[in-house]
Amino acid sequence: MAQMAEKFLLSRLSRTGFLILIAIAAFSVIQRETLTAITAIVAAALVFSGNTFHPGRSRQPWPAIHRLLFVALLSLLATSLWTGPWSLTHWLYVAPLVGFALLPVTWAAAITALCAVLAMSATHWSAGLPERHQMLSALLLTVMLSGLLVFLREYKSRQLAPLRRTDELTQAASREYLTADLHKEIQRSEREGTDMSVIMIGLDTHLSDSDPDADIRSILPRIGRYLHSQLRDFDTYYRVADLQFLVILPGIPTAEAASQAETIRKGLRTLLASHQLHLTVSAGIAGLNIGDDADSLQQSAANALRRAQQQGGDRAQSYSTWTHTSPPPRTEGPAL
Repeated sequence: MAQMAEKFLLSRLSRTGFLILIAIAAFSVIQRETLTAITAIVAAALVFSGNTFHPGRSRQPWPAIHRLLFVALLSLLATSLWTGPWSLTHWLYVAPLVGFALLPVTWAAAITALCAVLAMSATHWSAGLPERHQMLSALLLTVMLSGLLVFLREYKSRQLAPLRRTDELTQAASREYLTADLHKEIQRSEREGTDMSVIMIGLDTHLSDSDPDADIRSILPRIGRYLHSQLRDFDTYYRVADLQFLVILPGIPTAEAASQAETIRKGLRTLLASHQLHLTVSAGIAGLNIGDDADSLQQSAANALRRAQQQGGDRAQSYSTWTHTSPPPRTEGPAL
């Protein structure tokens, strides 16, 4: 719920900022301030191409367009340091925050340092402007506050990482908790004498001629919601790899788990096809046997999935439906 509220708030702020920038561009055109109008239009395009304005813009080429617009905005602001209008240089105050939001920390820090150097150089040559020293001190203060906010963001992210139970994209449980949770379910199943099965689900990307990773990542939230809709309240699913999930099914025998895996597999294939992703889905099923622990049960499901994909994909494979025994030794005839 908190994540939904945050996304809703960011979306509203993005749309409000877009309208304000469009209004500034129109007013600048009336005032015949060409550079300000162009800068406002580029800033509006930057907001429009962002993922907060429209959630579907996390796939290519939108991220690349987003970064190019940011570079163009910085170029226009740097130009205003020498050509004016001087009021446009105050837009540089938000450049560090935008840079740290769009770029890796190293690149954002380098661009922020470059902006500070350009601002100091411009104020050195603008001896006739009494407010130049105020602008420079305000910019340096903004840079320091931006650095502090980024430090707090990274520190918070690292501190909360061990406590995060779910994956942000798919809402699946984190892989770090898989072994411990699976061990508890195995103990419960052995104590109560009930069945238990696991399903390993994977997309057959290795069978595709193209590289659909970017498109798949954009619909990972839908994949997570679909898996959640197909499971019971006490079933759990984990994201064990980029495009692989493991489902724990307490009280379900292998045969019933295989039927459910086939239903999930076909449903995911239909979901992918509805987004113009011509990919197949495979599943590996493993039931709890005597002597199994969390690691061996995971490995059995992974081996079943691997075998299903080796056989051409687009199928479900139970671990118990084939054996790993070596062929019988050849008998030699009696010596003559």
